[in-house]
Amino acid sequence: MSASTTINQLIAQGTRILDQAGVDTPRLDTELLLQDLLGVGRAYLYAHPEEEVDGHIIQEWQTRLERRARREPLAYILGKAGFYGLEFAVTPDVLVPRPETEVLVEAVLAKQPATVADIGTGSGCIAVAVAVNLPQVRVWATDISEAALRVARENAERHGVAERVRFLQGDLLQPLAGHRFEVIASNPPYVAESERLSLQPEVRDWEPPHALFAGGDALQFHRRLAAEAHFHLQEGGWLMMEVGMGQAEAVANLLEESGYTAVRILNDLAGVGRVVEGRYRSSRQKE
Repeated sequence: MSASTTINQLIAQGTRILDQAGVDTPRLDTELLLQDLLGVGRAYLYAHPEEEVDGHIIQEWQTRLERRARREPLAYILGKAGFYGLEFAVTPDVLVPRPETEVLVEAVLAKQPATVADIGTGSGCIAVAVAVNLPQVRVWATDISEAALRVARENAERHGVAERVRFLQGDLLQPLAGHRFEVIASNPPYVAESERLSLQPEVRDWEPPHALFAGGDALQFHRRLAAEAHFHLQEGGWLMMEVGMGQAEAVANLLEESGYTAVRILNDLAGVGRVVEGRYRSSRQKE
């Protein structure tokens, strides 16, 4: 491709390549890749379709386009993703933040807690979004992956909340020993191993499997959290967990069986149950 190629020609070529590769949103992804390299907004692309693009930018754009055609997630190529109105650094060490997880952030914010634990923090998107929106809150965020925690720390620094978010490496609740919180929130792995082949290549082939898959029925981490979280909740504190499609009722039953009260399912904008919350009351308080 010559150095005289225009924005419009690049968009047309990229859209065709990504469409043939099976990408769901070929034109949008092409435009986002080009926007990032040119340092412009989407409106600029439409306002200057005949503008010629420099050869070195075209070369880098082609490299990125090839990565996307191999179904590498756009967020990994760009190194960033939007979540709850904020921009987060992302790498293949963490899940790409998803819109449905914003339901969990909303649930936490609704309680106006002073202390929160985010279990399996990944990119830190939940912990950081909560800290940004609750200026007095203190958050502890755990993850079993030190590589993920490096990304999470970067995001806390980026958004100016590093002094109020403490990151700890360990399995689920283990790093919280001796501490109690008003809210424990988690987006744990919840994809059954049997569903692996049905996932989009972007998820199945690129995102960290330890953050996705959760055994035969996909609820093993929800079970552990339901059974153990009360050791780290203050009296009247809340456990909140994100769930997969069709899992909300089963997880709500788990919480009720584990002694939680005021158990509730929270839906996303499509009406799908995405978060289950329950309140911890000691036996003495229930009487």
